[in-house]
Amino acid sequence: MTADALLGPAELREIAGRLGIRPAKRLGQNFVVDPGTVRRIVALAGVGPDDVVLEVGPGFGSLTLGLIGAARRVVAVEVDPVLAAELPHTVAARAPRLASRLAVVTADAVRVAAADLPGGRSRPPSVLAANLPYNVAVPVVLHLLATVPSLARGLVMVQAEVADRMTAAPGSRIYGVPSVKLAWFASARRAGMVPRTVFWPVPNVDSGLVAFTRRTPPEPGVPREKVFAVVDAAFAQRRKTLRAALARWAGSPAAAERILRDAGVDPSARGEELTVGEFTRIAQHAGVARTGLGR
Repeated sequence: MTADALLGPAELREIAGRLGIRPAKRLGQNFVVDPGTVRRIVALAGVGPDDVVLEVGPGFGSLTLGLIGAARRVVAVEVDPVLAAELPHTVAARAPRLASRLAVVTADAVRVAAADLPGGRSRPPSVLAANLPYNVAVPVVLHLLATVPSLARGLVMVQAEVADRMTAAPGSRIYGVPSVKLAWFASARRAGMVPRTVFWPVPNVDSGLVAFTRRTPPEPGVPREKVFAVVDAAFAQRRKTLRAALARWAGSPAAAERILRDAGVDPSARGEELTVGEFTRIAQHAGVARTGLGR
């Protein structure tokens, strides 16, 4: 992909003006207008010629143009029907030899399923790369990891504060539900900062890059939904001990304490101290306690 094929501020504004589009705050639309940032994201994502990339929220196509130059194929999911319809024209105009690598799906990424994506079982997406709207970043990532099992790794750009929460470690003040749930699916790390000046319109916050690699859950036999129910209960009353915070979930404080001790977790601990493995053990032993097994 040559540098002049990527979208700069003038090209992006020209497309927006022609379509009569003004970025919508309710959709969290802040578009990348810096080609250097696009090249950086593509490089950090490690996109190669065998990869099928799932891009969420391509917008005017800034990142899309960078991705199709490196990937075998890009499946772009865009909720805005006007932007979704224009994206193939933009790619065809600026990178005509690569236009066949693009497929566009007009859908909401928090509702899309693997069956909605072109490629089927032969070429499902392997990499997630996205500039995600700040207000839906965590739900989108968790939903896609749950419903598109072929995704092996990814690099997403989110609000810096969200990036910190997604990658926080146990014991951190900002460790919480997003941290634990993402850790159930993948190992995640911060991959750098992105200044607000590379966006149009300029947001009020800086952004951060989060890289993740899918891994096997701590206990594959324990359903994700049961583990996440424990996580939600533990952090719903963050300042309380686990014995108190899990009382309603377990049925009573005494039942919560029994389950916690059986799982090898201190009942006086708080949710922010636990690893995803410990949350999984709690869910596992809750199942044992409720069926009466091992008693």
